Amino acid sequence: MAQDRVEAVERALTVMEAFDTPRDSLSLAELADATALYKSTLLRLLGSLERFDYVQRDGRGRYRLGTTPARLGRRHAPSRQLADLVMPTLDALCRQTGETAALLALIGDDVECRLSVLPESDLRHTLRPGQHWQRQGDTPSLTLPGGRMLCQALPDTAYWLSLSGPQGRLPAREARRALQDAVAQLHRHELQDYPP
Repeated sequence: MAQDRVEAVERALTVMEAFDTPRDSLSLAELADATALYKSTLLRLLGSLERFDYVQRDGRGRYRLGTTPARLGRRHAPSRQLADLVMPTLDALCRQTGETAALLALIGDDVECRLSVLPESDLRHTLRPGQHWQRQGDTPSLTLPGGRMLCQALPDTAYWLSLSGPQGRLPAREARRALQDAVAQLHRHELQDYPP
């Protein structure tokens, strides 16, 4: 079996394993400590992983998971079943309101978009599965310059539904009512069986 090993692939997978941590992002030094790889080797591996969006580098030079691992994870059977249950509701919510509808997962203070439906409008909030951010308050709402995001918890789960778009296009009362109706519709499906 030793002849089947590809050292560069194994090193890249070692880097990916280092992101299995509660921390939101890791510095190059932290990655070097976690992987026992030289920083020069890490930089080459991270460059390739970044090109395929397995990792992303922020303005401070820290690395976090990109959107590709989440996208591939959604191909796993439980994630596909969750998508089959939730996507029709998100589609209807988007059509009804004209705003971006999404399923968010809240794990501690980390928020990740799991599923989303974008409206046809050019003026919209582009929220894609795999995007993540830190929770800032009681809800997983993201601060949007010139826009807003409203969220509604799905009872007994770590999931939330959200509507987001330009400020003032959809009255808050209508958005909240649409979210409440969507949550009531999904509440029948026992989403607690699909842990985030």
